[in-house]
Amino acid sequence: MSKPLKIIYLCQHFPPETGAPQIRVYEVSKELLNQGHEIQVVTAFPHHPHGIIPDEYKGMKYHFEKLDGIPVHRTWIYPSQKGVFWKRLISYFSFTFSSFYGLLKAGKVDYIIVNSPPIFLGITGWLAAKLTGAKFIFNVADVWPESAVKLGLIKNKFAIKLTEKLESFLYNSSWKVAAATDGIQEYVIQHSQPAEKVFVLPNGVNTDFFSYQSKNKTKPFTFVYAGNLGYAQGIDVVIRAFALVKKMHPEARFVIAGAGPEEQKLKEEVNRLDIQDVTFLGHLPLSEMPALFHESHVSIVPLRNLALFEGARPSKIFPALATGTPVLYCGKGESAEILTRNHCGLVAEPENEQSIAEQMTRVIEMNEEEFEQLSRNGRNLVEKEFSWKTIVDSLLTNLENK
Repeated sequence: MSKPLKIIYLCQHFPPETGAPQIRVYEVSKELLNQGHEIQVVTAFPHHPHGIIPDEYKGMKYHFEKLDGIPVHRTWIYPSQKGVFWKRLISYFSFTFSSFYGLLKAGKVDYIIVNSPPIFLGITGWLAAKLTGAKFIFNVADVWPESAVKLGLIKNKFAIKLTEKLESFLYNSSWKVAAATDGIQEYVIQHSQPAEKVFVLPNGVNTDFFSYQSKNKTKPFTFVYAGNLGYAQGIDVVIRAFALVKKMHPEARFVIAGAGPEEQKLKEEVNRLDIQDVTFLGHLPLSEMPALFHESHVSIVPLRNLALFEGARPSKIFPALATGTPVLYCGKGESAEILTRNHCGLVAEPENEQSIAEQMTRVIEMNEEEFEQLSRNGRNLVEKEFSWKTIVDSLLTNLENK
């Protein structure tokens, strides 16, 4: 590009919060900065996942700071924990309104990229773009309201209809739509958007931070799960599958790193089945994740058997692959196809403990050469397609194409 672009990324969640949306915005912003572009982030005060704003931000309505060189405008939000839906709606709307002030403070730019969900934030981004002449890019990380309806979060027919109208309005009013997965891209195109208007802005990985390291397969074979311990992941099924594996391979280990609402139930399931060598590490900071993968042989990424998840690309897949840790994906659809096509992991039927146990056994018994090939293929894939530099290069190409 002949001159640096001026870009605002509008998002409700950003570091020091952790999670896939936060990491994606941070890494994309950092790479844009590295390539000489002017990027600013407009976001809320940290509050996720506990619904508590840290002491250093309490009482503030607006705050400007720089995070690793990224200019960040933070505006007020009504903090809410997960669980009570109407409180979450209040939280969404509080930032939808307050963030407009952050956009005004950020000044005139070329592009405003808005992260959704929450979908309501799109209204703020669209209005700010109209008033300043910026191009409005709607970044869809999860399809709303469809996903909320399928998960039972929204049941009121009038609210569903209203949100569907807002969804269509934002698709139609955007200059371009960035989709987190191929499935979301296809969904947006099916909602009357021209194919050239919609591009994929996927999850990725910092390939320097998550470095490659070959595995020592002579050590006790270790499976790892790293992420949220929630219902959607179906980790209880994986635990039961591991119990089957232990009968044939008593030396195998299973490490669970994370926290969430299902944690106590999972520990009770381990005790009920009397399984040895299952270790709960709790929530680990990002700084410890590369070492965790280096010490493990296979990363398990499970999901419940819901059609909703067939278009999912769990972000936890890519850090594992970057470290040379093959992924056992318990699910169907897009992620399963990526792993199978690139021969960098294994796929089991979701919520099927027999199928999961079979794939766990298969990888334990795999010869050194085949296992090493899986490991190297994963690293090669993320370097080629899912490094943040590759992803940002693609984003810039799409911004260039009018």
